[in-house]
Amino acid sequence: MKGSLHLVLGGARSGKSTYSEQLAAEQGGDVLYVATAEAWDEEMRTRIAAHRLQRPPAWRTVEAPTQVATAIAAALTPATQVVLIDCLTLLANNVLMALPEDASESTATQALMVEVEAILDLIPGSDATWFIVSNEVGLGIVPAYPLGRLYRDALGRANQRLAARADRVVFMVAGLPMRVKG
Repeated sequence: MKGSLHLVLGGARSGKSTYSEQLAAEQGGDVLYVATAEAWDEEMRTRIAAHRLQRPPAWRTVEAPTQVATAIAAALTPATQVVLIDCLTLLANNVLMALPEDASESTATQALMVEVEAILDLIPGSDATWFIVSNEVGLGIVPAYPLGRLYRDALGRANQRLAARADRVVFMVAGLPMRVKG
């Protein structure tokens, strides 16, 4: 559905990216893939390379570790039929790592919400179908360190905001999509 938002949540290796990429490919046409990962070390370089290989070569890719909405706005064309952001989890990491070590929960959440709201502001002016991939990090134990708790809380609130605006929310478990909304 054009102009719609689909949020795909799940744990690590739950199949979120593969499922989202499959849906984007089924839509066909001009796909704008927005990658938020940064290659900090060899493991991340390997992961990024693997993700690149599994995407169709015709897809346009924008790499935006932060200021994602600005990067999308610059790359979005009237022909764009799908925007796939993979993933909010790494965007949250990038935003929070730029904050001071003693950042409060409200500061962390606000910084991430600036990114989320900017993305949400783009959707109504677009005819594209939007997919946003994010991890559900609130199902485990309470992180033992402050930054982990800030991350979990800020990402959880961002996921809630996106889910409230989304036309469809899917939760992935072991590669299986479970429709939560829409």
